[in-house]
Amino acid sequence: MGSENNNFKQRQFATKLIHFGKEIDPATGASSTPIYQASTFHQADVDANQEYDYTRSGNPTRQALEDYITLLEGGTRGFAFASGMAAISAAFMLLSAGDHVICTEDVYGGTYRLLSTIMTRMNVETTFVDMTDLDKVKAALKPNTKAVFLETPSNPTLKITDIAAVTTWAKEHDLLTMLDNTFMTPYHQRPIELGVDIVLHSATKFLGGHSDVTAGLAVVANDSLSRRMKQVQNGLGTILGVSDSWLLMRGMKTLQTRMEAHEVSANRLASWLSAHPGVEHVYYPGLEFHPGRAIHEKQSRGYGAVVSFDVGSGERAKQVLAKVQIPLVAVSLGAVESILSYPAMMSHAAMPREVRLERGITDGLIRYSVGLEHIDDLLEDLEQALQG
Repeated sequence: MGSENNNFKQRQFATKLIHFGKEIDPATGASSTPIYQASTFHQADVDANQEYDYTRSGNPTRQALEDYITLLEGGTRGFAFASGMAAISAAFMLLSAGDHVICTEDVYGGTYRLLSTIMTRMNVETTFVDMTDLDKVKAALKPNTKAVFLETPSNPTLKITDIAAVTTWAKEHDLLTMLDNTFMTPYHQRPIELGVDIVLHSATKFLGGHSDVTAGLAVVANDSLSRRMKQVQNGLGTILGVSDSWLLMRGMKTLQTRMEAHEVSANRLASWLSAHPGVEHVYYPGLEFHPGRAIHEKQSRGYGAVVSFDVGSGERAKQVLAKVQIPLVAVSLGAVESILSYPAMMSHAAMPREVRLERGITDGLIRYSVGLEHIDDLLEDLEQALQG
């Protein structure tokens, strides 16, 4: 079994996506992981240590997904949750009252809300810092600091954090490191190899890829965290259902092909926006003038599919959103269809306006998740919207 696992680990990423170890049902030879639609399992011998007894604690379908993401991220064990925020919340449940967290300042709004309104009631405090500056990260250290939460590229201004630099420093101080890898996915970025302890995903986005499943995933880097995270997952019960687990696995099989196509179009869109007179600023790590490009290229194999741009005012942003015809105007990203989002009133609505503005999340900022439509059609559509 050990040599078989090594064979899986040594294969190219595209092959791992299709052949991950649970893709064929050993009982029937079925070419798809079965959906074990069962809440409980018969125990023929109550004295035996049976692998599955109750689906909250474990289910073969969900286990296949958890093993799948573990292989892709290169971790020790994976965990599937009901949403990305459920996965992130479970990771923070590893902390205790009195602990302190250092977090990326322009983090996803849901994570900001969790840390600023819920974890505070648990007596866990957070300092939000500009993680593009390692000195600011170091300056935020307190005697009770226990964890560092990274998001790179950040959402929605796509700032870049030097992952290895932060994790090296964090290990010197025995700090737990967590990283939201939703934007990059394990195809573009593998944080565990850069020293991160827990990698998190809103699998609703690029991993699922089709706007038809809500899910969260976590992968841990060592056996100690495996035991602790399993205890939290089982204790909270915020598991992913078996049908959604199957649907997510189906989406993940095309991840590399989708990410490569997304990125080709995103690069063209970012360049086009940079030259457009109606756009004040463009945020995309693939652009030559992006301040974090060199660091991003050191730790990632691509630039991703998300492009943010500022049209100058909230009124103008709403005009663009009202006039586009191809993208969805919606909360989310990472799908086969393009999605335009307005962070000020969608993903970061929970963040006070003054806090948003400090982080560069202006009223004129629009986030474009580039889908798989033909890029010429997307550009033509956006041109007519910007002309309005």
